[in-house]
Amino acid sequence: MNLDAALTELAHRLGPRFTRAPASLAQYSQSETHISGGQPDAVVVPQTSDEVAMIARLCAKNGVPMVGWGAGTSLEGHALALKGGVTIDFTQMNQLLSVYPEDMLCVVQPGITREALNDALRATGLFFPVDPGANATLGGMAATRASGTTAVRYGTMRDNVLGLEVVLADGRTIRTGTSAPKSSAGYDLTALFVGSEGTLGLMTELTLRLHGQPEAVSAAVCAFPTITDAVDCVIATIQSGIPMARIEFLDATAVEACNAYAGTSLTVEPQLMVEFHGSPAGVQEQTERFGEIAAEMGSSGFTFAKATEDRAKLWRMRHNAYPAILALRPGATALVTDVCVPISRLAEAVEGTRADIEASPIMGPILGHVGDGNFHAILLVDRNNPAEMAIAQRLSSQMIERALHLGGTITGEHGIGVGKLGYMAAEHGAAWDVMGQIKRALDPANLMNPGKMVRQK
Repeated sequence: MNLDAALTELAHRLGPRFTRAPASLAQYSQSETHISGGQPDAVVVPQTSDEVAMIARLCAKNGVPMVGWGAGTSLEGHALALKGGVTIDFTQMNQLLSVYPEDMLCVVQPGITREALNDALRATGLFFPVDPGANATLGGMAATRASGTTAVRYGTMRDNVLGLEVVLADGRTIRTGTSAPKSSAGYDLTALFVGSEGTLGLMTELTLRLHGQPEAVSAAVCAFPTITDAVDCVIATIQSGIPMARIEFLDATAVEACNAYAGTSLTVEPQLMVEFHGSPAGVQEQTERFGEIAAEMGSSGFTFAKATEDRAKLWRMRHNAYPAILALRPGATALVTDVCVPISRLAEAVEGTRADIEASPIMGPILGHVGDGNFHAILLVDRNNPAEMAIAQRLSSQMIERALHLGGTITGEHGIGVGKLGYMAAEHGAAWDVMGQIKRALDPANLMNPGKMVRQK
């Protein structure tokens, strides 16, 4: 590695958009959870695709690792520079480049956030639906194959990214996909890069599928006597074909945390938070059908939020669940883990996880996007207490092993990063070695986000 040569040239070309200031570098060595470690040797902030290609060519020539950075909201340490090198901060590549209303598409740079994109789209009558909670960048969301609260109706990033512009490890720029509704032309390279966590290339443009803003929206919260009742309601609702826009679960501890943090007064019982999109008549019918199912499962009734400001308050409370739960134990950090299972096995997975947590000394609220079988445990720990960390890791492993036994996956949306790397062989077997072969074919020097996704040689 000829680090000094690469950094000298990058400093010359990028000027004030290059930094080695210790305080700046430290900001890029932290994550949203207990995972930390690794620090870049420099941070660069490109403004164009050509600059990203230039950075990649210089790094490839000198053997310097490259790590992409968006909003820094990932939960498994995806953007930590474990091998040093250059962190490429995309926050100044944040433009909506074009909108094609008739085709319901747009093209964006990777640093635009989902909230900024939807603000820019408001006058078009269209919106981008994928909502992971955090105001993440679209590039980061594509890199981790994010989903979130609306995936049950609108799908994940896998379903809503149609094409990409990608800078490869050697500095070449390629385009994948098209603006056509479908294609049978060759390997699906778009799908390969979506979810690759920056280990195969750096996304510099994304072509996204948009959706029409619904004519009517209604949201509600309903409480249940037990976790099983709430989860059985989810299963029955999905199996009945009701087109839910969102169906979120919070256990009683998560509800208690949200009440304290947001000043709400939900009943401290397992809760479902639901939302319906469509025509006024359609929303009314969906609400009534869901209400019948919820009543059969023991729900004590609905609290509705039809006004825009009431819905915003409701979902703001849900999106702030993570800091709310952290506030239950001031000074603690969190081991945050997620799994996804077939909807028919959801109750078994959630109940088993709840029992494991209750049998431990760790506080761990459960919540999730249960409409697609995905749920999370937020395990509150003292990062300086090895015994607590070991217990939390064991709980996470039990959750993962149960999910695999039930036919599920080790992560439904958080991705692999550092935290889930050790479980890849258990889920994928020999297919994990194939992923490594693809990585080595595109990045033989292992410069793109090294230490992530594939088996380390």
